[in-house]
Amino acid sequence: MKRTQPTILISGQHGQVAQALQACLGDLGQLHMLGRDRLDLAHPDAIRTQVQRLAPDLIINAAAYTAVDQAESEPEAAFAINARAPGIFAEEAARLGIPLIHYSTDYVFDGTKATPYTEADEPNPLNVYGQSKLAGERAIEAVAGQHLILRTSWVYSRQGRNFLLTMQRLLQEQPQLRIVADQIGAPTWAGTLASSTRALIERWLAGQPGAWGTYHLTARGETSWFGFAQAIGAHLKARGLPCAELLPIPSSEYPTPARRPLNSRLDCSLLQRQWQVSQPHWQQALIDCLK
Repeated sequence: MKRTQPTILISGQHGQVAQALQACLGDLGQLHMLGRDRLDLAHPDAIRTQVQRLAPDLIINAAAYTAVDQAESEPEAAFAINARAPGIFAEEAARLGIPLIHYSTDYVFDGTKATPYTEADEPNPLNVYGQSKLAGERAIEAVAGQHLILRTSWVYSRQGRNFLLTMQRLLQEQPQLRIVADQIGAPTWAGTLASSTRALIERWLAGQPGAWGTYHLTARGETSWFGFAQAIGAHLKARGLPCAELLPIPSSEYPTPARRPLNSRLDCSLLQRQWQVSQPHWQQALIDCLK
């Protein structure tokens, strides 16, 4: 039985997604925001203790090991947080008979497909980060409880460390920037993730949920990292701020420890059909974020 004001446990308190969730869900229920000081996801017993202590009506796992390149040299840390911890959350949610919402990534795919990826496509991650996130998905699925695994892409916000904030700084500091132009995806504002998550929760609270399972949730439209940087630069220029010259380059000219998929586009139509939840275009979301 769901309470009128549900108790919601949200992990990853200081991350950009959790911060957006806190701002968006504050009036929807009693939020328990847990950061690393209160919830060490590398220790399964700590997760079980906190869930059992709070006895929430809903768990949202917004925590993740997101240092994609660093994960190549720290696979154990990545798998502890991205793979084992989600499985523990799923087990505790199933024990309580409550739903779990968990965020995953476009990096579970290898990017070789010519069209946007659907939920039916077979994952094949290129890097340790993607492998650890896929392992987390499968750990949740193995429990077979009520869950939503929401794959998203290129997340940014006004907090934390992300492409938007890095570009805003570098575009004003450097005369020229070389930006990868052959990786295509959908920049997704953390605020978009939060508002869409709220819509999903509201449908659940109203007793009208769609099917539980794995869904794609990104902003609409597509661009490259170069195109995203151009859009950020245009907003700087509109405010009369300096902006570097941007040069498009292929991924081969910007080698990184972790390989990235060239095609990160995700087809989000299943979420719209099952849950009647849709997202804004990435350019509009960027405008809303920068406001």
